[in-house]
Amino acid sequence: MILAGEASGDIYGANLVLAIKRLSPDIIFSGIGGLEMEKVGVRIMYQLSSMAVVGMTEIIPRMRYIFRALRELKTILTINPPDLVILIDYPGFNLNLAKKAHSLGIPVLYYIPPQVWAWWERRVRKIAKRVDRVAVILPFEKEFYRRYGLRVAYVGHPLLDISLPKRDKKKIKERLGIGYDRSPILGLLPGSRTEEILRHMPVMIGAAEILSRYYPRLCCVLPLASTVREDAVKPYLTEADIDIKIARSDTKELLKIADLALIASGTATLEAAITGTPMVITYKVSPLTYTIVRFLAKVSNIGLVNLVAGKTIVPELIQNKATAFGLAEEGLAILKNDRLRADIKKGLKLVKEQLGQGGASKNAAYIACQMMGL
Repeated sequence: MILAGEASGDIYGANLVLAIKRLSPDIIFSGIGGLEMEKVGVRIMYQLSSMAVVGMTEIIPRMRYIFRALRELKTILTINPPDLVILIDYPGFNLNLAKKAHSLGIPVLYYIPPQVWAWWERRVRKIAKRVDRVAVILPFEKEFYRRYGLRVAYVGHPLLDISLPKRDKKKIKERLGIGYDRSPILGLLPGSRTEEILRHMPVMIGAAEILSRYYPRLCCVLPLASTVREDAVKPYLTEADIDIKIARSDTKELLKIADLALIASGTATLEAAITGTPMVITYKVSPLTYTIVRFLAKVSNIGLVNLVAGKTIVPELIQNKATAFGLAEEGLAILKNDRLRADIKKGLKLVKEQLGQGGASKNAAYIACQMMGL
């Protein structure tokens, strides 16, 4: 049973399934995921598009669906127990299910555990009680989890298993219908959850409109995650004073040609680091969620790029600072200042190097097969 609760987890889960099947082709998978996991043969019992939420108050509208999924999966664990449960992030749900699995003696592997080192350290004790092995993807996480007595392995970052775009910039622009005279290119990456679209799209579009006053040939591209329907973003685009292209292509293709990206904090920031794309990180949640997170936070940055770097290398505009004017101001500084842009690119290169050499899916697959006695 493999459980992923958001778009990036769906991609990582699909790659892990393929890696496990290379070692043992007869294994049958079921669980929670999306299109990517479904494509590689996972029987999807609940779609992650209906499960993915962020924050405390944001979960309320989906509680009935999420609790129904939790009840059904616990029943399956009891009646037809799998040989292994693999968790991918999504801690609130996954740790609840892990408790049941552990009580039934089913081995549990946490692949990509939650960032409890950043803001909810007490949760690591739950992980220690309910999880048998942990496979971490950030180098400094290994020592953190080891301190709590967990059996932990650093496997590398799965983003490095996903190949960089092979097309050159000219071909990518042609495929996206971007004319040679359009410049600069601005990527808008508001996130993959409904709440993220709701909170970030208006701010990002507002920033793009401001930037277009300085750059009349500005080209805006919006890559959509597999979990986001076009009708979720179209109302924002029709009200915008600028043209924004929707792209279903690989996000890294857009990032490869982008001069700047406005990105919601999350995995996409590391994708931008890998492609060397300067960015401004932003994030907004409900006031209650923000108050709680501020109280629990153990780190000064929230962007993964800055956390891996151990310092601020790209600007972060969070909550009340996340305004259209603020994003435009930071973005304009990057576009106009060659030295600043070069410094950011240098910092992003170091972040990419710190992520390791790849092989996360293969390394985690070996651990999973070992746990199943294969």
